[in-house]
Amino acid sequence: MAKPIALPPTFSIKIRRLEARDTADYRDLRLEGLKAHPEAFASSWEHEVDKPTSWWEERLKTNTVFGGWVNSSPLVGLAGFRVQDGVKLQHKGVLWGMYVRPEARGTGLAAALVNQVVEHARPLVEDVCLTVVASNAAAHRLYGAAGFEEYGLERRALKVGSEYYDELLMVLQLRPRIEPAPRD
Repeated sequence: MAKPIALPPTFSIKIRRLEARDTADYRDLRLEGLKAHPEAFASSWEHEVDKPTSWWEERLKTNTVFGGWVNSSPLVGLAGFRVQDGVKLQHKGVLWGMYVRPEARGTGLAAALVNQVVEHARPLVEDVCLTVVASNAAAHRLYGAAGFEEYGLERRALKVGSEYYDELLMVLQLRPRIEPAPRD
């Protein structure tokens, strides 16, 4: 008699850019991430919790923030992207603010969010950069699987209370670097 094969569960994942109508859900999920994992973000819950609704709306307008849903869940994942400001840095973009609720981890949502950021960035920049706290092995694996390569370590990059956290610097080159022709 043949044994039944256990198939992994399938998940319906939805990703889209967040809009002004998503402000309250974005705020709630962002603050949850800041509070649950203060070592993973340059900002803090204390810095953002009292910001007015207009601040959150402006953030969604001036940044590209993708939201993610699994099956019929509320918003359970976030990933932001912005092009660097400086004129000599505009060939680089930054993936920032990545957070997925614990109950949505392992569904493929995090990988889908990273992929959405990369596809959005592809026509805009040559490189996508990010930092990830060195102790977060799962995030490091996620970004590595998406093609990001580690190029440095910033020791004591973040300080939460009296504790320091190192950050890995990672990059995904979307377009190969063109070497200048040798001069004679």
